Amino acid sequence: MKSETDNVIIAEGLVKIYKTKDVEVLALQGLDLTIERGEIMAIIGNSGSGKSTLLNMIGGLDKPSAGQLIVDGKDLFKMRERDLVEYKTSTVGFVWQNNARNLIPYLTSLENVMMPMQFNRKNPIKNKRERALQLLELTGMEKRVKHRLSQLSGGEQQRVALALSLANHPAVLLADEPTGSVDTSTTDLILNMFRKINAELGTTIVIVTHDREIAKKVQRVVAIRDGKTSSEFITNYSEQLSNLSGWTAEQIEYAVLDRAGRVQIPRAILDQMNLDSNRLHIHMDKDGRVILCKPASPKL
Repeated sequence: MKSETDNVIIAEGLVKIYKTKDVEVLALQGLDLTIERGEIMAIIGNSGSGKSTLLNMIGGLDKPSAGQLIVDGKDLFKMRERDLVEYKTSTVGFVWQNNARNLIPYLTSLENVMMPMQFNRKNPIKNKRERALQLLELTGMEKRVKHRLSQLSGGEQQRVALALSLANHPAVLLADEPTGSVDTSTTDLILNMFRKINAELGTTIVIVTHDREIAKKVQRVVAIRDGKTSSEFITNYSEQLSNLSGWTAEQIEYAVLDRAGRVQIPRAILDQMNLDSNRLHIHMDKDGRVILCKPASPKL
Protein backbone atom coordinates (compact mmCIF):
# COMPACT_ATOMS: atom_id res chain seq x y z
CA MET A 1 0.00 0.00 0.00
CA LYS A 2 1.37 3.40 -1.04
CA SER A 3 1.71 6.19 1.49
CA GLU A 4 1.31 9.93 0.98
CA THR A 5 5.11 10.24 0.88
CA ASP A 6 5.01 8.37 -2.47
CA ASN A 7 3.05 11.31 -3.94
CA VAL A 8 5.19 14.19 -5.14
CA ILE A 9 2.10 16.29 -5.98
CA ILE A 10 -1.05 16.41 -3.84
CA ALA A 11 -3.96 18.67 -4.79
CA GLU A 12 -7.13 18.56 -2.70
CA GLY A 13 -10.22 20.69 -3.29
CA LEU A 14 -8.14 23.07 -5.39
CA VAL A 15 -9.95 26.27 -6.37
CA LYS A 16 -8.78 29.14 -8.55
CA ILE A 17 -10.84 32.28 -9.08
CA TYR A 18 -9.71 35.02 -11.47
CA LYS A 19 -11.24 38.39 -10.67
CA THR A 20 -11.56 41.42 -12.91
CA LYS A 21 -13.44 44.63 -12.31
CA ASP A 22 -16.75 43.28 -13.58
CA VAL A 23 -16.55 39.48 -13.50
CA GLU A 24 -15.22 36.47 -11.65
CA VAL A 25 -14.06 33.37 -13.53
CA LEU A 26 -13.93 30.03 -11.68
CA ALA A 27 -11.03 28.24 -13.42
CA LEU A 28 -10.71 25.32 -10.97
CA GLN A 29 -13.69 24.05 -8.97
CA GLY A 30 -12.42 21.81 -6.18
CA LEU A 31 -9.97 19.72 -8.20
CA ASP A 32 -8.40 16.62 -6.60
CA LEU A 33 -5.21 15.07 -8.01
CA THR A 34 -2.27 13.01 -6.79
CA ILE A 35 0.86 12.29 -8.82
CA GLU A 36 3.34 9.66 -7.69
CA ARG A 37 7.04 10.39 -7.37
CA GLY A 38 8.85 9.18 -10.49
CA GLU A 39 5.67 9.01 -12.58
CA ILE A 40 5.37 10.21 -16.18
CA MET A 41 1.80 11.24 -16.95
CA ALA A 42 -0.31 13.61 -19.02
CA ILE A 43 -3.11 16.06 -18.27
CA ILE A 44 -5.61 16.64 -21.07
CA GLY A 45 -8.62 18.86 -21.51
CA ASN A 46 -10.29 21.25 -23.91
CA SER A 47 -9.45 24.93 -24.01
CA GLY A 48 -10.74 26.56 -20.81
CA SER A 49 -10.90 23.28 -18.88
CA GLY A 50 -8.36 24.48 -16.29
CA LYS A 51 -5.33 22.35 -17.26
CA SER A 52 -3.00 25.31 -17.88
CA THR A 53 -4.20 26.98 -14.68
CA LEU A 54 -3.29 23.81 -12.77
CA LEU A 55 0.15 23.67 -14.41
CA ASN A 56 0.84 27.31 -13.51
CA MET A 57 -0.08 26.69 -9.87
CA ILE A 58 2.09 23.57 -9.60
CA GLY A 59 4.90 25.62 -11.12
CA GLY A 60 4.50 28.44 -8.60
CA LEU A 61 3.53 30.94 -11.31
CA ASP A 62 0.02 31.44 -9.95
CA LYS A 63 -1.44 31.17 -6.45
CA PRO A 64 -4.45 28.96 -5.61
CA SER A 65 -7.55 30.64 -4.18
CA ALA A 66 -8.52 27.76 -1.87
CA GLY A 67 -7.82 24.09 -1.15
CA GLN A 68 -4.49 22.37 -0.69
CA LEU A 69 -1.48 22.08 -3.01
CA ILE A 70 1.70 20.33 -1.89
CA VAL A 71 4.63 19.69 -4.24
CA ASP A 72 7.66 17.70 -3.09
CA GLY A 73 6.62 18.27 0.52
CA LYS A 74 6.27 22.04 0.09
CA ASP A 75 2.93 23.70 0.85
CA LEU A 76 2.39 26.36 -1.83
CA PHE A 77 -0.26 28.12 0.29
CA LYS A 78 2.31 28.89 2.97
CA MET A 79 5.11 30.14 0.70
CA ARG A 80 6.33 33.69 0.83
CA GLU A 81 7.57 35.40 -2.34
CA ARG A 82 11.19 34.62 -1.48
CA ASP A 83 10.30 30.95 -0.96
CA LEU A 84 8.53 30.86 -4.34
CA VAL A 85 11.61 32.16 -6.14
CA GLU A 86 13.70 29.37 -4.61
CA TYR A 87 10.95 26.84 -5.35
CA LYS A 88 10.80 27.80 -9.05
CA THR A 89 14.59 27.63 -9.26
CA SER A 90 15.15 24.21 -7.72
CA THR A 91 11.93 22.18 -7.26
CA VAL A 92 10.30 22.47 -10.69
CA GLY A 93 11.58 22.67 -14.25
CA PHE A 94 9.61 24.03 -17.23
CA VAL A 95 9.39 23.23 -20.93
CA TRP A 96 7.07 25.54 -22.86
CA GLN A 97 5.60 25.14 -26.36
CA ASN A 98 7.14 28.44 -27.46
CA ASN A 99 10.91 27.96 -27.64
CA ALA A 100 11.46 31.70 -27.36
CA ARG A 101 10.13 31.33 -23.81
CA ASN A 102 12.50 28.43 -23.09
CA LEU A 103 15.79 29.76 -24.45
CA ILE A 104 17.76 33.00 -24.72
CA PRO A 105 18.52 33.43 -28.46
CA TYR A 106 21.94 35.08 -28.18
CA LEU A 107 23.34 32.33 -25.91
CA THR A 108 24.71 29.01 -27.11
CA SER A 109 23.09 25.71 -26.16
CA LEU A 110 25.72 25.22 -23.46
CA GLU A 111 25.30 28.74 -22.06
CA ASN A 112 21.49 28.36 -22.00
CA VAL A 113 21.70 25.15 -19.95
CA MET A 114 24.25 26.68 -17.55
CA MET A 115 22.20 29.84 -17.05
CA PRO A 116 19.63 28.63 -14.43
CA MET A 117 22.44 27.18 -12.33
CA GLN A 118 23.60 30.74 -11.62
CA PHE A 119 20.42 31.31 -9.56
CA ASN A 120 20.51 28.10 -7.53
CA ARG A 121 21.76 29.41 -4.18
CA LYS A 122 20.34 26.70 -1.93
CA ASN A 123 22.01 23.76 -3.69
CA PRO A 124 24.79 25.34 -5.78
CA ILE A 125 26.31 23.21 -8.54
CA LYS A 126 30.10 23.32 -8.40
CA ASN A 127 30.98 22.35 -11.97
CA LYS A 128 28.24 24.01 -14.02
CA ARG A 129 29.88 23.35 -17.38
CA GLU A 130 30.25 19.62 -16.67
CA ARG A 131 26.61 19.38 -15.54
CA ALA A 132 25.41 21.20 -18.67
CA LEU A 133 27.46 18.95 -20.97
CA GLN A 134 26.05 15.84 -19.28
CA LEU A 135 22.48 17.06 -19.82
CA LEU A 136 23.10 17.98 -23.46
CA GLU A 137 24.52 14.50 -24.00
CA LEU A 138 21.46 12.98 -22.29
CA THR A 139 19.17 14.83 -24.72
CA GLY A 140 21.31 14.02 -27.76
CA MET A 141 22.60 17.57 -28.25
CA GLU A 142 26.29 17.06 -27.42
CA LYS A 143 27.27 18.04 -31.01
CA ARG A 144 25.34 21.32 -30.85
CA VAL A 145 26.81 22.85 -27.69
CA LYS A 146 28.11 25.98 -29.46
CA HIS A 147 25.01 26.58 -31.58
CA ARG A 148 22.58 29.43 -30.93
CA LEU A 149 18.79 29.33 -31.23
CA SER A 150 18.73 30.41 -34.91
CA GLN A 151 21.12 27.58 -35.82
CA LEU A 152 18.90 24.83 -34.38
CA SER A 153 15.76 23.14 -35.72
CA GLY A 154 12.54 23.22 -33.72
CA GLY A 155 13.15 19.73 -32.36
CA GLU A 156 16.73 20.56 -31.43
CA GLN A 157 15.58 23.68 -29.61
CA GLN A 158 13.11 21.59 -27.59
CA ARG A 159 15.86 19.13 -26.64
CA VAL A 160 18.07 21.99 -25.44
CA ALA A 161 15.06 23.30 -23.51
CA LEU A 162 14.69 19.86 -21.91
CA ALA A 163 18.34 19.91 -20.84
CA LEU A 164 17.89 23.42 -19.41
CA SER A 165 14.79 22.41 -17.45
CA LEU A 166 16.81 19.68 -15.69
CA ALA A 167 19.77 21.90 -14.79
CA ASN A 168 19.02 22.22 -11.07
CA HIS A 169 17.90 18.61 -10.41
CA PRO A 170 14.13 19.42 -10.21
CA ALA A 171 11.80 16.95 -8.55
CA VAL A 172 9.10 17.73 -11.14
CA LEU A 173 9.38 18.57 -14.84
CA LEU A 174 6.36 20.46 -16.22
CA ALA A 175 5.83 20.42 -19.99
CA ASP A 176 3.16 22.67 -21.52
CA GLU A 177 2.24 21.45 -25.03
CA PRO A 178 5.92 20.51 -25.63
CA THR A 179 5.24 19.02 -29.08
CA GLY A 180 2.76 21.60 -30.30
CA SER A 181 5.13 23.21 -32.82
CA VAL A 182 6.96 20.16 -34.22
CA ASP A 183 6.13 17.39 -36.72
CA THR A 184 5.12 13.80 -35.92
CA SER A 185 8.61 12.27 -36.13
CA THR A 186 10.04 14.98 -33.85
CA THR A 187 7.10 14.46 -31.47
CA ASP A 188 8.05 10.78 -31.11
CA LEU A 189 11.68 11.78 -30.56
CA ILE A 190 10.79 14.23 -27.79
CA LEU A 191 8.46 11.75 -26.09
CA ASN A 192 11.20 9.14 -26.21
CA MET A 193 13.45 11.74 -24.58
CA PHE A 194 10.92 12.23 -21.77
CA ARG A 195 10.89 8.49 -21.13
CA LYS A 196 14.70 8.36 -21.14
CA ILE A 197 14.92 11.23 -18.63
CA ASN A 198 12.28 9.60 -16.46
CA ALA A 199 14.07 6.23 -16.53
CA GLU A 200 17.62 7.53 -15.98
CA LEU A 201 17.02 10.43 -13.58
CA GLY A 202 13.74 9.37 -11.92
CA THR A 203 12.28 12.84 -12.56
CA THR A 204 8.50 13.12 -12.26
CA ILE A 205 7.16 14.42 -15.58
CA VAL A 206 3.79 16.11 -16.07
CA ILE A 207 2.79 16.83 -19.68
CA VAL A 208 -0.15 19.14 -20.40
CA THR A 209 -1.58 18.64 -23.88
CA HIS A 210 -4.77 18.70 -25.95
CA ASP A 211 -3.39 15.98 -28.24
CA ARG A 212 -4.92 12.61 -27.28
CA GLU A 213 -2.47 10.74 -29.52
CA ILE A 214 0.37 11.99 -27.32
CA ALA A 215 -1.63 11.04 -24.25
CA LYS A 216 -1.76 7.42 -25.46
CA LYS A 217 2.02 7.20 -25.12
CA VAL A 218 2.15 7.62 -21.34
CA GLN A 219 0.77 5.17 -18.82
CA ARG A 220 -1.65 7.48 -16.99
CA VAL A 221 -3.72 10.35 -18.33
CA VAL A 222 -5.90 12.65 -16.23
CA ALA A 223 -8.74 14.40 -18.04
CA ILE A 224 -9.96 17.74 -16.68
CA ARG A 225 -13.40 19.13 -17.51
CA ASP A 226 -14.98 22.30 -16.10
CA GLY A 227 -12.18 22.77 -13.57
CA LYS A 228 -12.39 19.27 -12.07
CA THR A 229 -10.77 15.90 -12.61
CA SER A 230 -13.38 14.10 -14.71
CA SER A 231 -11.70 10.81 -15.58
CA GLU A 232 -8.41 8.94 -15.84
CA PHE A 233 -7.07 6.78 -18.65
CA ILE A 234 -4.72 3.91 -17.85
CA THR A 235 -2.70 2.57 -20.78
CA ASN A 236 -1.86 -1.12 -21.10
CA TYR A 237 0.97 -1.71 -23.55
CA SER A 238 0.75 -5.00 -25.43
CA GLU A 239 4.14 -4.58 -27.12
CA GLN A 240 6.88 -2.39 -25.67
CA LEU A 241 9.27 -1.22 -28.37
CA SER A 242 12.06 1.33 -28.08
CA ASN A 243 10.33 3.50 -30.69
CA LEU A 244 7.09 4.95 -29.34
CA SER A 245 5.49 5.03 -32.79
CA GLY A 246 5.61 1.23 -32.83
CA TRP A 247 3.84 0.67 -29.52
CA THR A 248 0.39 -0.90 -29.51
CA ALA A 249 -1.68 0.11 -26.54
CA GLU A 250 -5.15 -0.12 -25.08
CA GLN A 251 -6.49 2.73 -22.96
CA ILE A 252 -9.13 2.10 -20.32
CA GLU A 253 -11.10 5.11 -19.07
CA TYR A 254 -12.04 5.33 -15.39
CA ALA A 255 -14.43 7.83 -13.84
CA VAL A 256 -12.91 9.58 -10.80
CA LEU A 257 -14.79 9.77 -7.52
CA ASP A 258 -14.03 12.94 -5.54
CA ARG A 259 -13.93 13.14 -1.74
CA ALA A 260 -17.61 14.13 -1.58
CA GLY A 261 -18.63 11.07 -3.62
CA ARG A 262 -19.30 13.00 -6.84
CA VAL A 263 -18.38 11.66 -10.26
CA GLN A 264 -18.33 13.17 -13.75
CA ILE A 265 -19.74 10.84 -16.41
CA PRO A 266 -17.55 10.88 -19.55
CA ARG A 267 -19.06 13.01 -22.31
CA ALA A 268 -19.13 10.15 -24.84
CA ILE A 269 -21.29 8.06 -22.50
CA LEU A 270 -23.61 10.98 -21.74
CA ASP A 271 -24.15 11.48 -25.46
CA GLN A 272 -24.98 7.79 -25.92
CA MET A 273 -27.50 7.87 -23.06
CA ASN A 274 -29.49 10.63 -24.82
CA LEU A 275 -30.83 12.00 -21.55
CA ASP A 276 -33.90 14.21 -21.52
CA SER A 277 -33.38 15.25 -17.87
CA ASN A 278 -30.56 15.51 -15.33
CA ARG A 279 -31.76 12.51 -13.30
CA LEU A 280 -30.31 8.99 -13.28
CA HIS A 281 -31.20 5.79 -11.41
CA ILE A 282 -28.29 4.43 -9.35
CA HIS A 283 -28.25 0.87 -8.02
CA MET A 284 -25.81 -1.91 -7.24
CA ASP A 285 -25.99 -5.33 -8.83
CA LYS A 286 -25.32 -8.66 -7.08
CA ASP A 287 -21.59 -8.45 -7.98
CA GLY A 288 -21.20 -5.08 -6.24
CA ARG A 289 -21.06 -3.02 -9.44
CA VAL A 290 -22.72 0.40 -9.46
CA ILE A 291 -25.16 0.81 -12.34
CA LEU A 292 -26.34 4.13 -13.73
CA CYS A 293 -29.42 4.06 -15.95
CA LYS A 294 -31.84 6.48 -17.50
CA PRO A 295 -35.20 6.55 -15.66
CA ALA A 296 -38.32 5.53 -17.52
CA SER A 297 -40.70 8.29 -18.50
CA PRO A 298 -43.21 8.91 -15.68
CA LYS A 299 -46.74 7.64 -16.29
CA LEU A 300 -49.39 10.28 -16.52
